[in-house]
Amino acid sequence: MRHFIQHLKDSGQLEVVTKPVSPILQAPRLARGRGPVLFERIDGSQAIVNLLASRALLAQALNVDERGLIRKLLSTAATGKTVLQDLAWDVESTPDLSKLPVMKFFERDGGPYITAGVVVAKYGHRINASVHRMMVVDKTSLAVRLVPPRHTYLMHKASAKKAEPLNIAIAIGVDPVTLFATTTRLPCGLEFNYAAALKGKAQTLIECENGIPVPPSEIVLEGQISPTRTTNEGPFVDLTGTYDVVRPEPVIEVTRMVSARDPIYHSILPAGVEHSLLMGIPYEPQIYNACKNVTKVKNVVLTAGGRHYLHAVIQIEKQTEGDAKNVIMAAFAAHTSLKHVVVVDQDIDIYDADDIEFAIATRVKGDLDVMVIPNVRGSSLDPRSGSDGTTTKLGVDATAPLVDHWKFERVH
Repeated sequence: MRHFIQHLKDSGQLEVVTKPVSPILQAPRLARGRGPVLFERIDGSQAIVNLLASRALLAQALNVDERGLIRKLLSTAATGKTVLQDLAWDVESTPDLSKLPVMKFFERDGGPYITAGVVVAKYGHRINASVHRMMVVDKTSLAVRLVPPRHTYLMHKASAKKAEPLNIAIAIGVDPVTLFATTTRLPCGLEFNYAAALKGKAQTLIECENGIPVPPSEIVLEGQISPTRTTNEGPFVDLTGTYDVVRPEPVIEVTRMVSARDPIYHSILPAGVEHSLLMGIPYEPQIYNACKNVTKVKNVVLTAGGRHYLHAVIQIEKQTEGDAKNVIMAAFAAHTSLKHVVVVDQDIDIYDADDIEFAIATRVKGDLDVMVIPNVRGSSLDPRSGSDGTTTKLGVDATAPLVDHWKFERVH
């Protein structure tokens, strides 16, 4: 992570705040709506916020052009190598979460939240790495949001059924490529292999005292998820900038804390761009692969206005009049949280909201080109969805008709 921070600094993309600030509301307020911000004096520590605050920054981390991001993801399989190294941490201290600049983001938050912690869990021979939000309960306890039926949830459920704790380690301050890999939906245990493939070199791992392998990190918290202990987690502001409901969630009991010297704590702002990018961008290649079986797909983007999660724009090379509608259905099947899909032609710039609106304005006939699909599974993050998660989805065919296509040709 420090190498990427140095890149941001050298390229003039990093804002450094040298004055003392509080992690409770103040630092998040100062960072919201900005690019990468490094706080040098936050409760006596350092913290980075908005590390990946734009699609361009994610592309830089992956060493590709911004518009070539999806091609990079499409061409990379989780086949990289991992290397276990015996490395020592600079500092070991008594577990005390109050020593970390864990941030409280909004007034009604249930407490300070760790939001950029990669939770590595091990159950039997299975290892999974993923990002979970974790609310500080006390100096050695965290409430962790485990979403069914994802891998960590299933591993904890299996261990709890045997009345056994689930051993974990929480890596905070990992490099941005590894962080991105752990947010990608992959078969269980392949997250670090995917990170290695994205980097084009082996992924270093360090084995913790409890046997959990973690990537090089600024801070590592070792511990276990209790098989029986739960507590209310939340409120927490989720992707759409609205409060999620309070739920009983499992408790992580922290048993060991190690770090680099003068560690840099990483925090992801809830409902910020980094939050939505890490949640949504991994779905773009999934949507692309599903739609390419229908027609010639040129590009896919999950838009900023849809929080990089709820709205997709798909660019196709249209072959028949039914292609766009088939693409819409394929996209909804590939990413079930999608709410609205717009399909456009090759001459529309899908990174330009004005160009997308132009396509809708000039190529859509409401009675023919809009698909309304009621009472289907949507996203629990959408405040307009029902209590059971159902919603109405909308697909818009904003492609020009093949007949009289000359009427839609744009002058340059």
